[in-house]
Amino acid sequence: MPTTTPAVELTGLTKTYGAVTAVDALSLCIEPGEVVAFLGPNGAGKTTTIDMLLGLARPDTGSVRIYGETPTDAVALGRIAAVMQTGGLLKDMTVAETVRMTANLYPHARPVAEVLDRAGITDIAGRRVGKCSGGQQQRLRFALALLPDPDLMVLDEPTTGMDVEGRRDFWTAIRRDARAGRTVLFATHYLEEADAYADRIVLIRSGRIVADGTTAEVKNLAAGRLVRATLPGADQVWLAGLPGVESVEVRGDTILVQAGDSDEVARYLLNHTSARDLEITSRNLEDAFLALTTGTATDALQGSTR
Repeated sequence: MPTTTPAVELTGLTKTYGAVTAVDALSLCIEPGEVVAFLGPNGAGKTTTIDMLLGLARPDTGSVRIYGETPTDAVALGRIAAVMQTGGLLKDMTVAETVRMTANLYPHARPVAEVLDRAGITDIAGRRVGKCSGGQQQRLRFALALLPDPDLMVLDEPTTGMDVEGRRDFWTAIRRDARAGRTVLFATHYLEEADAYADRIVLIRSGRIVADGTTAEVKNLAAGRLVRATLPGADQVWLAGLPGVESVEVRGDTILVQAGDSDEVARYLLNHTSARDLEITSRNLEDAFLALTTGTATDALQGSTR
């Protein structure tokens, strides 16, 4: 059978700074065309991993391959491009001048007008970069990253400074490119972006991957569900004593019960109380993120990932 070279293949990456291990034997494989959210708290090792993936830092041990190439070769071939949070822009040049100057660095750059349009900044092409908002400067960085028509786009907090409409338009463009085959790896603090736009979520803590799967799979790793019901005069202490209940909140006539076995709690409420309007919902991505990256997750959670 024909095989497909992975877009990203990180094998046993380790990077230390003095006594601090920033990345700890991390391995990750991303297939062409995937949109992957790379998430973790501050200091988890995301930026160090991205730096090694881009060839900006060397791993102490382990290897990085981008479509089978080293990061240096992949960058030289225009197969990988990045949108970083800060830096790289000359404030006195216009937006269009910045794109044209950068285009000269590539032997086969996409047309300037095309990338300006794709990034949604055609209307500010004549504006000096220093006069652009933070969100507009991020869009300019996106346009620059599009110039070599890369196979892999790495985005580090790409929508910082953008308003809600700008963020939506940005991700619409990213998804359109992904449908055409481009691979996208992005780090973000906006968990709703990861929930809405990623095919796959990779959670990292203390330099190690603690979860890897679809949004639904990662959410399910946060054990327990929320049982909501209408129960006038509810006894919060009594509810908290039910088997498997983790927490209880009473809001007027509404109760919210976090439980490891939500079905058992629901049966008990329906059979032994006057509860009505009962619903059970899964925990959201934020719940999973907190459970898996703050040390409250069990080893079983880590063992359930890819």
